[in-house]
Amino acid sequence: MSSTSGDGRDRDTEGRARNARPRDGLGRPLPYGTDGVERQPEGVVRTPEETVAEAQALLTAGKPFHAHEVFEDAWKSGPEAERSLWRGLAQLAVGLTHTARGNLTGGVRLLRRGAGVVEEWGADSGRSRPHGLDLAGLGAWATELAREVERDGRPVDAGERAPLLRGGTPGRP
Repeated sequence: MSSTSGDGRDRDTEGRARNARPRDGLGRPLPYGTDGVERQPEGVVRTPEETVAEAQALLTAGKPFHAHEVFEDAWKSGPEAERSLWRGLAQLAVGLTHTARGNLTGGVRLLRRGAGVVEEWGADSGRSRPHGLDLAGLGAWATELAREVERDGRPVDAGERAPLLRGGTPGRP
């Protein structure tokens, strides 16, 4: 439940900031009263299979900001041993979000950080495909996208550049 504080900002019943403004597919706030993209509910506990499937559907639909929220739920509610994996995947999704929004410097930084995390996680865990995730492929995707964005200096289309979390051929997750 949220309300508006005296300064016009959205707050929950404990006074924490909550932004109830509608958002577009890349998570950018829209004016109140505008039709936006349905937001991901916060704090949902999903199985790893549900997390990967839901995040993939959002990425493929060009909604990496929303996929980031799904990964964030997994990192906050999952086992301690997997938190860095989900955080790294969230960084990749946010990196794609920023490159699509035009924040190229921030997007490249997050893509590289997330690539390092998922590649290191796969190497440290001794498993290259936890939950069926193609960590090496995701690291390579993020590194290549970061290079491309730096070289071309322009935003990307999030749906066209969405990664396949489990590898494979585009259009066939």
